[in-house]
Amino acid sequence: MVPTDDAAPPLEIDEVLTDPAVRIVVCCGAGGVGKTTTAAALALRAAERHGRRTVVLTIDPARRLAQSLGLTELDNTPRQVKGIDAEASGGELHAMMLDMKRTFDDVVLQHTDPDKAAEIFANPFYQAMSSTFAGTQEYMAMEKLGQLHARNEWDLIVVDTPPSRSALDFLDAPARLSRFLDGRMLRLLLAPARTGGRSMFSFVTASFGMFSKVVQKVLGAQLLTDLSGFVAALDSMFGGFRQRAEQTYQILQARETAFLVVAAPERDAVREAAYFAGRLRAERMPLAGLVLNRVHRVAVEQPSAGESLAAADRLAALGGHDATVAALRVHASLVQLADRERRVAHGFTDEFPQVPMVAVTAQPADVHDVDGLRAIGVAISRS
Repeated sequence: MVPTDDAAPPLEIDEVLTDPAVRIVVCCGAGGVGKTTTAAALALRAAERHGRRTVVLTIDPARRLAQSLGLTELDNTPRQVKGIDAEASGGELHAMMLDMKRTFDDVVLQHTDPDKAAEIFANPFYQAMSSTFAGTQEYMAMEKLGQLHARNEWDLIVVDTPPSRSALDFLDAPARLSRFLDGRMLRLLLAPARTGGRSMFSFVTASFGMFSKVVQKVLGAQLLTDLSGFVAALDSMFGGFRQRAEQTYQILQARETAFLVVAAPERDAVREAAYFAGRLRAERMPLAGLVLNRVHRVAVEQPSAGESLAAADRLAALGGHDATVAALRVHASLVQLADRERRVAHGFTDEFPQVPMVAVTAQPADVHDVDGLRAIGVAISRS
């Protein structure tokens, strides 16, 4: 496969997949660029061709991964994918989709006694936070990745992250959690529980009484009561949350992790890819390369777009064959599209000239099965 940009070094994806030191591959990028398909294709290739026991974790609520792997459903438990061609290599492929509420529930059950867990589960604020609150999904993704890594059951974990800005939340989850745990409001909410369990509304400190009245007006008394109970119930767990999040963050910075930024040759997607690559560089996280999906190519570079259009116009004026005229104009359009995509790709390669890249030719149809994923894996591995 011909690279889109000769200035970028080629991304040797099989070297990433076969490196025993690499245990985690994180695919990130904007939405709609084929990130989920790329993650599944890489996991399949690692299992079939390279004999690695692989699990792919998707955080995308769309169920494309389950469909392409021939599974009726994906949930919070790794499921083995049957019918893949891994008998000779000895590899295995497992797949799962993050269930943030179940992950949160499992954390509570693991780190509290049954009575305390029941109290937490019954709290309305917990019920809302564990299901719908912004940021919970990204933090629970960190929890789940940490759990998979700690179990040491797989040679390779492939992570399919949410669209780019949400994926940044995935990286920011530990820092956001620390800010929340260290925040003034949380310390005030915890104060009653740490002074004998008295109700926050009867707490005698004047400053807190004034604070609670203001917050009641904004949030409502019942919500504030639920929040206070939730915080008090989780008080003993907060240190563990933070510690595990920071441990996972350190794993993402380690040599055993390889980030792949996935993009399409479109301005917004490439801009997002460059933004994310910049963040990875700033956070000292290992960026393995760029996968540029859905690239258009021409079989021959000549005639140029201008020459093709001019020839089409001359033939049309002379009453030439309609099919030939149409073919020349299609060729001109494809050459123009390929040139435009090449210029767009330069937006990334000019800023990150040392980042390896592989360009994947646009497929004639969407990927819906294992054969399609296998073909994508082959395309990504050619450089």
